[in-house]
Amino acid sequence: MATQRTRRDPEQQDDERPGLGRFGTRALEVGENLVYAGIALFLVVSAFLLLVVAGKTTWGMVEDFSQTPVLELLDVLLLVFIVVELLFAVRTTVERRELIAEPFLLVGIIASIKEIVVLSVEAASALGKGPAFDDRITEIAVLGVLVVLLGATAWLLRRKEREPDEGNIPPD
Repeated sequence: MATQRTRRDPEQQDDERPGLGRFGTRALEVGENLVYAGIALFLVVSAFLLLVVAGKTTWGMVEDFSQTPVLELLDVLLLVFIVVELLFAVRTTVERRELIAEPFLLVGIIASIKEIVVLSVEAASALGKGPAFDDRITEIAVLGVLVVLLGATAWLLRRKEREPDEGNIPPD
Protein backbone atom coordinates (compact mmCIF):
# COMPACT_ATOMS: atom_id res chain seq x y z
CA MET A 1 0.00 0.00 0.00
CA ALA A 2 1.47 3.29 -1.08
CA THR A 3 1.39 6.12 1.37
CA GLN A 4 0.57 9.52 0.11
CA ARG A 5 2.77 12.38 1.31
CA THR A 6 1.00 15.59 2.04
CA ARG A 7 2.53 18.96 1.43
CA ARG A 8 3.13 21.02 4.49
CA ASP A 9 2.94 24.76 4.81
CA PRO A 10 6.50 26.17 5.02
CA GLU A 11 5.54 28.23 8.08
CA GLN A 12 4.19 25.13 9.75
CA GLN A 13 7.47 23.32 9.06
CA ASP A 14 9.36 26.03 10.95
CA ASP A 15 7.29 25.27 14.04
CA GLU A 16 8.10 21.55 13.80
CA ARG A 17 11.89 21.95 13.76
CA PRO A 18 13.87 20.36 16.55
CA GLY A 19 13.90 22.39 19.78
CA LEU A 20 17.41 23.81 19.35
CA GLY A 21 16.71 25.11 15.82
CA ARG A 22 13.52 26.84 16.89
CA PHE A 23 15.17 28.20 20.05
CA GLY A 24 18.25 29.40 18.16
CA THR A 25 16.17 31.20 15.55
CA ARG A 26 14.05 32.85 18.24
CA ALA A 27 17.17 33.90 20.22
CA LEU A 28 18.70 35.48 17.13
CA GLU A 29 15.45 37.29 16.40
CA VAL A 30 15.32 38.70 19.94
CA GLY A 31 18.99 39.72 19.67
CA GLU A 32 18.33 41.40 16.35
CA ASN A 33 15.40 43.33 17.81
CA LEU A 34 17.52 44.45 20.76
CA VAL A 35 20.24 45.73 18.44
CA TYR A 36 17.70 47.63 16.34
CA ALA A 37 16.14 49.07 19.50
CA GLY A 38 19.57 50.22 20.67
CA ILE A 39 20.29 51.87 17.33
CA ALA A 40 16.88 53.56 17.38
CA LEU A 41 17.44 54.80 20.94
CA PHE A 42 20.81 56.32 20.03
CA LEU A 43 19.31 57.98 16.94
CA VAL A 44 16.43 59.48 18.95
CA VAL A 45 18.80 60.79 21.64
CA SER A 46 21.11 62.19 18.94
CA ALA A 47 18.22 63.95 17.22
CA PHE A 48 17.08 65.59 20.46
CA LEU A 49 20.64 66.65 21.32
CA LEU A 50 21.05 68.13 17.85
CA LEU A 51 17.80 70.06 18.33
CA VAL A 52 19.23 71.48 21.58
CA VAL A 53 22.37 72.50 19.67
CA ALA A 54 20.14 74.11 17.01
CA GLY A 55 18.31 76.06 19.73
CA LYS A 56 21.60 77.22 21.23
CA THR A 57 22.84 78.27 17.79
CA THR A 58 19.58 80.14 17.15
CA TRP A 59 19.98 81.97 20.44
CA GLY A 60 23.54 82.87 19.42
CA MET A 61 22.19 84.53 16.27
CA VAL A 62 20.67 87.26 18.45
CA GLU A 63 24.17 88.54 19.26
CA ASP A 64 25.91 87.72 15.97
CA PHE A 65 24.33 88.90 12.72
CA SER A 66 26.95 87.30 10.46
CA GLN A 67 26.39 84.34 8.18
CA THR A 68 28.39 81.98 10.41
CA PRO A 69 25.62 81.15 12.94
CA VAL A 70 23.05 80.85 10.15
CA LEU A 71 25.30 78.38 8.34
CA GLU A 72 25.88 76.47 11.58
CA LEU A 73 22.12 76.34 12.21
CA LEU A 74 21.42 75.08 8.71
CA ASP A 75 24.19 72.50 9.08
CA VAL A 76 22.74 71.21 12.37
CA LEU A 77 19.15 71.14 11.10
CA LEU A 78 20.15 69.17 8.01
CA LEU A 79 21.99 66.78 10.31
CA VAL A 80 18.75 66.37 12.28
CA PHE A 81 16.99 65.47 9.02
CA ILE A 82 19.67 62.86 8.32
CA VAL A 83 19.30 61.31 11.78
CA VAL A 84 15.49 61.24 11.52
CA GLU A 85 15.68 59.60 8.09
CA LEU A 86 18.06 56.98 9.50
CA LEU A 87 15.57 56.39 12.32
CA PHE A 88 12.85 55.90 9.71
CA ALA A 89 15.08 53.44 7.85
CA VAL A 90 15.63 51.42 11.03
CA ARG A 91 11.90 51.44 11.85
CA THR A 92 11.04 50.32 8.30
CA THR A 93 13.62 47.55 8.46
CA VAL A 94 12.19 46.27 11.74
CA GLU A 95 8.56 46.49 10.58
CA ARG A 96 9.05 44.78 7.22
CA ARG A 97 11.84 42.43 8.31
CA GLU A 98 13.81 43.37 5.20
CA LEU A 99 16.31 46.03 4.28
CA ILE A 100 14.71 48.80 2.23
CA ALA A 101 17.13 50.86 0.13
CA GLU A 102 15.06 54.01 -0.44
CA PRO A 103 15.42 55.56 3.05
CA PHE A 104 19.17 55.14 2.86
CA LEU A 105 19.22 56.77 -0.58
CA LEU A 106 17.31 59.71 0.89
CA VAL A 107 19.89 59.97 3.68
CA GLY A 108 22.63 60.09 1.03
CA ILE A 109 20.79 62.83 -0.90
CA ILE A 110 20.23 64.93 2.23
CA ALA A 111 23.85 64.48 3.37
CA SER A 112 25.13 65.47 -0.08
CA ILE A 113 22.91 68.56 -0.19
CA LYS A 114 24.09 69.48 3.32
CA GLU A 115 27.69 69.37 2.16
CA ILE A 116 26.86 71.36 -0.99
CA VAL A 117 25.37 74.14 1.15
CA VAL A 118 28.39 74.24 3.45
CA LEU A 119 30.85 74.13 0.55
CA SER A 120 28.97 76.87 -1.30
CA VAL A 121 29.49 79.27 1.59
CA GLU A 122 33.12 78.23 1.90
CA ALA A 123 33.60 78.73 -1.85
CA ALA A 124 32.14 82.22 -1.61
CA SER A 125 34.65 83.13 1.09
CA ALA A 126 37.49 81.53 -0.92
CA LEU A 127 36.62 83.45 -4.11
CA GLY A 128 39.79 84.67 -5.78
CA LYS A 129 42.06 82.42 -3.69
CA GLY A 130 42.92 80.08 -6.55
CA PRO A 131 43.28 76.40 -5.58
CA ALA A 132 41.10 76.66 -2.45
CA PHE A 133 38.20 77.97 -4.53
CA ASP A 134 38.79 75.43 -7.29
CA ASP A 135 38.78 72.56 -4.76
CA ARG A 136 35.44 73.69 -3.31
CA ILE A 137 33.87 73.99 -6.77
CA THR A 138 35.12 70.52 -7.73
CA GLU A 139 33.65 69.03 -4.54
CA ILE A 140 30.33 70.79 -5.21
CA ALA A 141 30.27 69.38 -8.75
CA VAL A 142 31.01 65.83 -7.58
CA LEU A 143 28.34 66.08 -4.88
CA GLY A 144 25.87 67.46 -7.44
CA VAL A 145 26.45 64.46 -9.67
CA LEU A 146 26.06 62.20 -6.64
CA VAL A 147 22.69 63.81 -5.79
CA VAL A 148 21.48 63.25 -9.36
CA LEU A 149 22.64 59.60 -9.33
CA LEU A 150 21.07 58.88 -5.94
CA GLY A 151 17.85 60.58 -7.04
CA ALA A 152 17.76 58.55 -10.25
CA THR A 153 18.36 55.36 -8.27
CA ALA A 154 15.52 56.20 -5.86
CA TRP A 155 13.23 56.96 -8.80
CA LEU A 156 14.11 53.68 -10.52
CA LEU A 157 13.48 51.73 -7.31
CA ARG A 158 10.11 53.40 -6.84
CA ARG A 159 9.20 52.74 -10.45
CA LYS A 160 10.15 49.07 -10.12
CA GLU A 161 8.07 48.70 -6.95
CA ARG A 162 5.00 50.06 -8.75
CA GLU A 163 5.28 47.62 -11.67
CA PRO A 164 3.57 44.25 -11.28
CA ASP A 165 5.80 41.24 -10.80
CA GLU A 166 6.83 39.89 -14.18
CA GLY A 167 7.08 36.30 -12.97
CA ASN A 168 3.57 36.18 -11.49
CA ILE A 169 1.49 36.26 -14.66
CA PRO A 170 -1.88 34.65 -13.95
CA PRO A 171 -3.04 31.96 -16.40
CA ASP A 172 -5.83 32.84 -18.84
